Amino acid sequence: MKKTSLVIMAAGIGSRFGGGIKQLEPVGPSGEIIMDYSIHDALEAGFNKIVFIIRKDIEQDFKEVIGKRIEKVAPVSYAYQDVNDLPKGFIKPEDRTKPWGTGQAILCAKEVINEPFAVINADDYYGKEGFVKIHDYLVNHMDCKALPYDICMAGFVLGNTLSENGGVTRGICQVDEGGILKEVIETYELRRSGIEAEGKREGGESVLVPLTQNVSMNMWGLSPEFLEELERGFPVFLQGIEKGDIKSEYLLPKIIDKLVQNNEAKVQVLETKDKWFGVTYKEDKEAVAASIKTLITDGVYKTPLFELGK
Repeated sequence: MKKTSLVIMAAGIGSRFGGGIKQLEPVGPSGEIIMDYSIHDALEAGFNKIVFIIRKDIEQDFKEVIGKRIEKVAPVSYAYQDVNDLPKGFIKPEDRTKPWGTGQAILCAKEVINEPFAVINADDYYGKEGFVKIHDYLVNHMDCKALPYDICMAGFVLGNTLSENGGVTRGICQVDEGGILKEVIETYELRRSGIEAEGKREGGESVLVPLTQNVSMNMWGLSPEFLEELERGFPVFLQGIEKGDIKSEYLLPKIIDKLVQNNEAKVQVLETKDKWFGVTYKEDKEAVAASIKTLITDGVYKTPLFELGK
């Protein structure tokens, strides 16, 4: 069987475990967290390795709470995102405390990824369809050596990805008739407004987006060769940061969109009708737990989710 990895970006988890850390809030009846369901669905789809991207300061707690449990059901590797982990010749601005974004996060895992892989966020529930479609693409369709880069992405329907408790950030996708990505634009503070969602572009411009629009949820299918592109692009990104800017991030959607615009990447959008949910806001937890309970009642999941043994 062709090897494939699931890479989970979890470096945003806080250093204080227990109450208040949204990625670790139990949402399943046996104490499962959202990450458990993503890992379960990925393994069921055929992925055979899990890579956690975390921070070094939470390593011990993370392994105790999550890692050692998942090691009983799948091979696990770790990578560590650090704000000081910069290419030669670059120094972190004194006031910078936040890591450099999802592009740097994936780049940090370069030494432990040698196979096609999917990328997801730690705190999003994606449903089963996206994992199945991305795994199939990685195994049966992706040309890892291709240039432009051969990439796939789970395309969610915007209306299935909104929170009832506040605005969310989504990558709004323009897709051609063949399902090829033409453009992805990060859009912020998206909230339902009738048959559309109202949000803001990076410069603050207000926009209305149809609820039927495809959006990116940071669920990508990538080749190990793409990591070399991230490595080449990171110094270029750092060189372009203006003095005093301590917030700019090296973001995967922006990186891929730039490659698309330069005809250096071809992205196949794999549409999924599954409904997203996540704990973006504290108030979301109750709705997420209710959704999981419904999925269990409908026979989609069992409880406890994993039979871990002793």
